[in-house]
Amino acid sequence: MPEPPDPRYPIGTFTPPQTITPEDRRNAILTLAEMPELLREAVRHLSAAQLSTPYREGGWTLRQVVHHVADSHMTAFHRLRKALTEDWPEVHGYDEKAFAELPDVAAPIEWSLELIESVHARWVMLLQTMTEDQWHRGFRHSERGPMALDAVTLEYAWHSLHHVAHITRLRIQRGW
Repeated sequence: MPEPPDPRYPIGTFTPPQTITPEDRRNAILTLAEMPELLREAVRHLSAAQLSTPYREGGWTLRQVVHHVADSHMTAFHRLRKALTEDWPEVHGYDEKAFAELPDVAAPIEWSLELIESVHARWVMLLQTMTEDQWHRGFRHSERGPMALDAVTLEYAWHSLHHVAHITRLRIQRGW
């Protein structure tokens, strides 16, 4: 019997392809375009108690996951804009775990769902206009080094599906 997937990575870890093709980019943009509705559907009709349930032992609650996606994707969109307007700017990481503990994570998830819808609409619009040269621009991450926009876009498409899977996997396990 195959081992169950690591609950931290229900769709596996992100591994970028050796060469990123225009088709890879189109698929990533499509995922980013669909993600707000996928996330909204994943949390539809969950109670406050269910949203307060960690997706795995020692993991974030579903509410924290939704707010994390908003934080992370707003940051990613800002970094994209910096990379398109500056020459390989330095961007800084942040403590995601500390963000997930801030008092505003008690906010209704609807606030973050609306942020995600708006950020993704603008993000996708901008990605769809990028030239081949722009795809190869990027930024220097303070912890991860140089990151090209094409690879970052694929990673955030994965990140979207990764967190939706945390929620849908728990719903299946609990029969929600």
